[in-house]
Amino acid sequence: MQRHLVLKIDVDTLRGTLEGVPRLVQILQSRGVGATFLFSLGPDHTGRAIKRVFRPGFMNKVSRTSVISHYGLKTLLYGTVLPGPDIGVRAADQMRAVHAAGFETGVHTWDHIRWQDGVAKADPDWTECEMRFAFERYKDIFGVAPKVHGAAGWQMNRHALRLTQALGYTHASDGRGTHPFLPVWNGEPVRCMQLPTTLPTLDEIIGLDGVTEDSADRALLDRTAQSTRPIEVYTLHAELEGMKLAPVFEALLAGWQDQGWTLCSLADAAASLDLSSLPRDQVGYGSVAGRSGELLVQGGPFLDDPDAPAPAPDAPNRLLGQ
Repeated sequence: MQRHLVLKIDVDTLRGTLEGVPRLVQILQSRGVGATFLFSLGPDHTGRAIKRVFRPGFMNKVSRTSVISHYGLKTLLYGTVLPGPDIGVRAADQMRAVHAAGFETGVHTWDHIRWQDGVAKADPDWTECEMRFAFERYKDIFGVAPKVHGAAGWQMNRHALRLTQALGYTHASDGRGTHPFLPVWNGEPVRCMQLPTTLPTLDEIIGLDGVTEDSADRALLDRTAQSTRPIEVYTLHAELEGMKLAPVFEALLAGWQDQGWTLCSLADAAASLDLSSLPRDQVGYGSVAGRSGELLVQGGPFLDDPDAPAPAPDAPNRLLGQ
């Protein structure tokens, strides 16, 4: 049986788009593998993340992952001391080059910081405005409507989930979980396939349990070597694996190919699935080891069937909108 390991690339900043993305394209082409690039399409306001300083666990994560060395001082001033550049205007050519190279492209967000910090409690109008800004900018750049959505910071709300279906997305990777599914919010199904991130990210494992930048590849490869799942989804960042941590990513690609994984895009993995047979699982807010705050997580099965199995013990107990 062919096993798919999806490479989902989140592109958060102007620097990541201009510098990290071209390097990742080169690395991926050298290995002959697929991937999905999800772009931030509006203003780069990375510096406004300073507001998270009081969030539990945020400063610990910053100290572990050396944010300045990965993002650069200039990027960390965008939206505060420096005006936030419009990524979709400044880097449209780089985005189109990714598509021309044969890789799947899609929507990450309009304003990464604004979405990540605001969507959880946002109303329908705010949510639709942000998603339509990104949707229309993508169409302006690529000439076609996007088909894949991957939420910034794995942050969503019930309105955003509905909009993935309403806007015509065929598949999405908006949260964290264990397997592909159709999401259910408060008993309301959304018919847009979700392929959640299943593996930890580098910034979640580096600095914990003795894992360093030099050993991070081995820690992830040990996990995938033991995996029995037909699909794993790994989220990487243009600002990390496309820059300072590129050698770690190259080691991961070599290791995953040696393990027999087919490295591919979200679209490739989605094409291997039958939408009508996907489980309908609840979604909610929960925590992930190594990451501060709460994010969208896959819960247990939607119990409209009394014979369905009970939710897993670690399933989220606070559903979206409650």
